Amino acid sequence: MHVGFLIEDWANMEPGKSSTLLMMQECMQRGHKVSVLYVRNLTVRNNAVLGFLKRVRMPGDKVPEQIASFHKKALLEDKLIPLQALDVIFIRKDPPIDPITYNFLDSVKDLTMVVNEVDGLRKANNKLYTTTFHDPDNEFLPITHVSKNKDYLLRMIEESEDDRMILKPLDGSGGRGVIVLEKSAMTNINSLLDFYIDGGRNYVILQEFIEGADQGDVRVMMLNGRFIGAYNRKPADGEFRANLQTGGSAHAYTMTASQKRILRKVGPKLARDGLYFVGLDMIGDKILEVNVCNPGGITNINRLSKVRLQRLVVDFLEEKVHERHQDSTEMHDRLARRHLSKQEEH
Repeated sequence: MHVGFLIEDWANMEPGKSSTLLMMQECMQRGHKVSVLYVRNLTVRNNAVLGFLKRVRMPGDKVPEQIASFHKKALLEDKLIPLQALDVIFIRKDPPIDPITYNFLDSVKDLTMVVNEVDGLRKANNKLYTTTFHDPDNEFLPITHVSKNKDYLLRMIEESEDDRMILKPLDGSGGRGVIVLEKSAMTNINSLLDFYIDGGRNYVILQEFIEGADQGDVRVMMLNGRFIGAYNRKPADGEFRANLQTGGSAHAYTMTASQKRILRKVGPKLARDGLYFVGLDMIGDKILEVNVCNPGGITNINRLSKVRLQRLVVDFLEEKVHERHQDSTEMHDRLARRHLSKQEEH
């Protein structure tokens, strides 16, 4: 199996933090080929999409057990190959994804397994995706408004029974641009909306402030629609955002029965949409966000729960690639039999 990881930059990957490095290491320890691919290195030759890949190799073909050694010792060998020659293209790039990137991937999505699937990424690469869960009674979704109409957003704030609400950009990750609005400061809110909407250029999200948010949230990892692990993210002093990029800390967490029930409700839809490897952010029984482009969490869950989630991910990749190869072989056999039958008729 040859897995190409579409990433931001190999040099900036941090051992001990990067879930992607762990999955690469696991693939290579099993004898699979691993390559790194950057968006800027996608190209077309005679109507076929190719990639200037960097094949990851190890001196002496021995894969180190320590992830820091794996990253440090890796040799990156430049290769130019058709994308369809890869068995898997694993998207591990921060959102948003440029529309042109989708066009490149469209050309090979029927020939190569893309994780997450291209059409699923199109649906879910911003925070509007949760609207497809259809939860009108807010059983597991917070009250959420999305608009670039300032007057409408101001009215939603004024009509809210809560003193605080969350404002954040429609696109973004790592907690960037997420702020708490206080109704007691409406003058500031007016100015903030002007800044975020930027003359009607940007959609923004206005969301209810969930009680307990100041105690952090839970990052939940889902694989093929099923729960595989979770950990608690607590904000730093003086901060309400729990993202680790903003100084939050990671803690062990045991999911509640009601949280697991909600995951069983949304999991099948994630899988149907081709969103196989997903990170959900939850506070209590509410799902705040669905992270599909580059969800992290494996390293912290492994450390806190004494597991190795990367093994489950690579097991899944092997299983899906095997299924695709079987389907391809069966299709080839059916075509061959059909051709032979037609020859016999003549």
